[in-house]
Amino acid sequence: MINKIVQSIADSLAGVRDGSTVMMGGFGAAGQPDELIEGLIEQGARDLTVVANNAGAGKVGLAKLMEMGRVRKIICSFPRSAGSTVFEELYRAGKLELEIVPQGTLAERMRAAGAGIPAFFTPTAAGTKLAQGKETRDFNGRAHVMELALPGDVALIEAWEADRWGNLTYRQSGRNFNPVMAMACALTVAQTHFVRELGELAPENIQTPGIFVNRVVQVTRDAIWN
Repeated sequence: MINKIVQSIADSLAGVRDGSTVMMGGFGAAGQPDELIEGLIEQGARDLTVVANNAGAGKVGLAKLMEMGRVRKIICSFPRSAGSTVFEELYRAGKLELEIVPQGTLAERMRAAGAGIPAFFTPTAAGTKLAQGKETRDFNGRAHVMELALPGDVALIEAWEADRWGNLTYRQSGRNFNPVMAMACALTVAQTHFVRELGELAPENIQTPGIFVNRVVQVTRDAIWN
């Protein structure tokens, strides 16, 4: 019997190794796997490369993980945002590597990894510093930059609903990067607000099929929609 539901955050993160590339879903706070990130802090993995939309805020979650010296490099679109003081301090001190990737390119690099596409060409960033050192070709008279697929070791994502096979749905903007990150990684761990019985999730509403998900853990919060 297939059952990908695990009983605790600690169980869901078992085996995450030092040096891993960890993708963290979310756009701001929407769809961000806060409980899994806190669990990763407790789990202890270090020397991580983190792939995320931004570089955290305040001193919680991803920012806390960086402040503890556990992140070697971050790949993101928006390293500086309101409250990103930890990132700025570490980066200015030379304690954190940064790779900036335009948001659409970041999503497509992860999607390409999940689809088995090694690289693709995009006009985004052509003629800018972000294109330096990358192959460039002209297509229909327009410069395009070759971008490599971006695979990961571990994806930490947030779902709205899941079943024991690992099929997932998302709530509105909480979907964001989560589906492509699930496809791009060798190990995908999903936190979910609700666990449904098999057959309760309408097939046309499933946005991440269980084939891309390895572990599911249910989380509860004080304020939640039913």
